[in-house]
Amino acid sequence: MRNVEATRRVIWNSIGRLMLLIGALCAQLVSAAPVGVKPRAVTPRGELAVDERATIDLFERSRASVVFISTREQVQDFWSRNVFSVPKGTGSGFVWDDLGHVVTNYHVIEGASEAVVKLADGRDYKASLVGASPGHDIAVLRISVAQKRPQPVPIGTSGDLKVGQKVFAIGNPFGLDWTLTNGIVSALNRSLSGDNGPAIDNLIQTDAAINPGNSGGPLLDSAGRLIGINTAIYSPSGASAGIGFAVPVDTVNKVVPQLIRYGKYLRPTIGIHVDEAWNQRLSAMLNIRGVVVLRVAPGGAAERAGMKGVILNRNGTVAAGDIIVAVEGRPVDTVNKWNARLDDYEIGDRVKLSVVRQGKVVELSLILQSGDQR
Repeated sequence: MRNVEATRRVIWNSIGRLMLLIGALCAQLVSAAPVGVKPRAVTPRGELAVDERATIDLFERSRASVVFISTREQVQDFWSRNVFSVPKGTGSGFVWDDLGHVVTNYHVIEGASEAVVKLADGRDYKASLVGASPGHDIAVLRISVAQKRPQPVPIGTSGDLKVGQKVFAIGNPFGLDWTLTNGIVSALNRSLSGDNGPAIDNLIQTDAAINPGNSGGPLLDSAGRLIGINTAIYSPSGASAGIGFAVPVDTVNKVVPQLIRYGKYLRPTIGIHVDEAWNQRLSAMLNIRGVVVLRVAPGGAAERAGMKGVILNRNGTVAAGDIIVAVEGRPVDTVNKWNARLDDYEIGDRVKLSVVRQGKVVELSLILQSGDQR
């Protein structure tokens, strides 16, 4: 017992000396600390750079014209057969006019049963579909805003764009609302093949960061004018890789009024039947580069100009009729390019076609007529 008591006294004495030592060290640290420590003085920043002020002003002027779009779709339970409305996706859009029309990408609302448009001030509105052109990836919605209607985005031009000029994108990437990115015009007149639909031509290529959720949002120039609709990215990872694409505003300003008026886009045409898949097969079979006229519609401009379609011989061989190789001197070798060339003109315009007929090039002048919806 004595040994145990002695051990305890030694331990307690050691603990006591250790506590005294710690106390002395703490006292020294406190006495060594500076008296009256305060935050450092802030260095004045000075004026923002001119380009910074311009960018801030552009965003503040444009933000209220950009909207956040969320969509829902109806699904049916396999066992109960009950129908439910579930979230489908999100995207961006912008105010087109004072009548409540909102422009976005067609793929933002494709397959949706309903869409809700959120304004920059937080107000939500159920939207109705006015019209769509899948071939241009453009859709028009409408919302009813009784008070404090947001201003439409100012309209610019895209035909005079130059590679290297500044551009700004406003949208809702990954649901992060009202995000601004900037870059330059990287290239012009790009084509993008659709996953399930027709290719889109005459696109603007930009390195402004565009991500999922930016689709349908505006691409602006340095004056804050609309020059395109952000529609797609090229990215192996699914995120921005510095290559984005926008539908040019010259196309938008042509298609949207028709969608508002007719609910669809009426393509200029000459009254012929063409098909991209058949065009590729026949081009390889006949060793030609152009748009093969498959059939001529009765009573159309092409028939009046004497154009002929493909001829199927009795022995099963195919003989080409007319092959369109240029529109107003601009070459065409695919159906998509043919459609894009005609989109540059209006119904009623007269255009000159270069056509290969029996091995010779002939020039035909035709008046464009109204075609089917695109």
